[in-house]
Amino acid sequence: MDSEDDMHDANDVESLDDDFYSGETEDAPMDYYSDYDDDPDDFLDDDPDSDRIESRRPEQNFTILKESDIRRRQEDDIDRVATVLSIPRESASILLRHYNWSVSKVHDAWFVDEEKVRKTVGLLEKPVLQNYNSRELTCGICFEKYLPSRVKSASCGHPYCYSCWAGYISTSINDGPGCLGLRCPDPICGAAVGQDMINLLASDEDKEKYDRYLIRSYIEDNKKTKWCPAPGCEYAVTFDAGSGNYDVSCLCSYSFCWNCTEEAHRPVDCGTVAKWILKNSAESENMNWILANSKPCPKCKRPIEKNQGCMHMTCTPPCKFEFCWLCLGAWSDHGERTGGFYACNRYETAKQEGVVSDRDTLLLIQYDETERRREMAKNSLERYTHYYERWASNQSSRQKALADLHQMQTVHIEKLSDTQCQPESQLKFITEAWLQIVECRRVLKWTYAYGFYLPEHEHAKKQFFEYLQGEAESGLERLHQCAEKELQLFLNADGPSREFNDFRTKLAGLTSVTRNYFENLVRALENGLSDVDSNGAASSKATSSKNGAGSSKGRGGRGKATIRASIPNRMTDDNHWSCEHCTYANVRSATTCQMCNQPRR
Repeated sequence: MDSEDDMHDANDVESLDDDFYSGETEDAPMDYYSDYDDDPDDFLDDDPDSDRIESRRPEQNFTILKESDIRRRQEDDIDRVATVLSIPRESASILLRHYNWSVSKVHDAWFVDEEKVRKTVGLLEKPVLQNYNSRELTCGICFEKYLPSRVKSASCGHPYCYSCWAGYISTSINDGPGCLGLRCPDPICGAAVGQDMINLLASDEDKEKYDRYLIRSYIEDNKKTKWCPAPGCEYAVTFDAGSGNYDVSCLCSYSFCWNCTEEAHRPVDCGTVAKWILKNSAESENMNWILANSKPCPKCKRPIEKNQGCMHMTCTPPCKFEFCWLCLGAWSDHGERTGGFYACNRYETAKQEGVVSDRDTLLLIQYDETERRREMAKNSLERYTHYYERWASNQSSRQKALADLHQMQTVHIEKLSDTQCQPESQLKFITEAWLQIVECRRVLKWTYAYGFYLPEHEHAKKQFFEYLQGEAESGLERLHQCAEKELQLFLNADGPSREFNDFRTKLAGLTSVTRNYFENLVRALENGLSDVDSNGAASSKATSSKNGAGSSKGRGGRGKATIRASIPNRMTDDNHWSCEHCTYANVRSATTCQMCNQPRR
């Protein structure tokens, strides 16, 4: 019989489910359909999705930059510095590169100590060497004499011929991005070489390389911008700090975390992702497999995998040692009295009789320790495999969903528009459903990494997490099946179907419900399941919303907790009834839920 504490804990978990699925707290009651204030049948209106979809999207805190955008921003920054400081654009570019393209840092440093800044970056006000009246000048590299028209100098005045300048610049550019900080060839001179010299003396190929280095410098040296890490993508991203969400979606369709540049991984933090990726690629898992599935030869210590039923093992040449698989003892000590070829009771018999030699005692201790380590490795491997397989399965499902989304956008939408005699603008709900599936698969994938690192001793949190995960997964499967299987019926139809409007309402509603499920799941995990303490009790804020809530048993969950959904009054008016399973507001005449097909209760 359960104790009072156990019953209390169970009630606490129920109250947490109440908060999670109804979205209601003591301070801020929330409605799943808060952005859908009209009747669900309004999905049939002209372009029913666009305004509502836009209203649900969080404010974007990043900007995607094409190459033309990068060049325009770079030129604007150079012009701004040149205008404020009254210096040439080439000098402004040198200053910005030195201060990592931060206009504010350039201004601050310049107005504090202009002379120091000029000396640091190599912008000399007066030439070090005067060559006003010379009819011929000697090149400082080849030491040939040239007319002044065939000699060029940086701001320092050191003369070098065009040919030597071209060779010096070309070598620097081919050495890499370090050419952006090019200085005078004189070893003791620190005068900077500006882009005007590059444009005058470098070849077209070298000019193009220098230009690419300059563009990349604007992104890579700037703390507020990064390149999209997707292979082959040439877009950059500028990020405005402020919210805790670091997820960025590039125009190339790749989503990544701004903080660590790994694939977008909400609700899991960057540290957990780093550990999970390392674990997936580390040799430690290979060693765990070896420990769990092999035993070392007692003589040469090479690992051996048992691939046949007999316990009589023979090591590979040149060792050829024969031993027992169970006790690792020499096979010469075995016979009928120890169990024969298919068993070994030597170890168990010796333990029971208590008659063992000192040597056997040491062997038994070593055997116990080895078996304990092997069992631990096996359990660890099985646990890791459980989470990794589901992580990888959702990743492959997401890749398939991305391919289906592309197929939908390029082929099926146009076909469906012709078949159902509806403009493509009214079929956006299908694309939005697939985009939601892709996003939910990503979130669900990373919840398994979260679950793997959830401490085993926090049983209440683990139970609550698995329940929330199971409910979210169940809702996603309903949406995925509707978008994949039920849509296929209309794609294969020869003409318009009367059921298409019902399908529109169902798919758009399922998309909304699934979005709410996953938004609440993400919030709960990002808060560290803070509503559940280590003893399994709920916080006072979570339990306060328990009173007055209806109850029903959730489907598809892996825990034993009970879900309680608080349905707002306007969703349970005379014209609608609310489904206990998915909370969808159905019209009064419906006998089954239009979302999950569950009967009305």
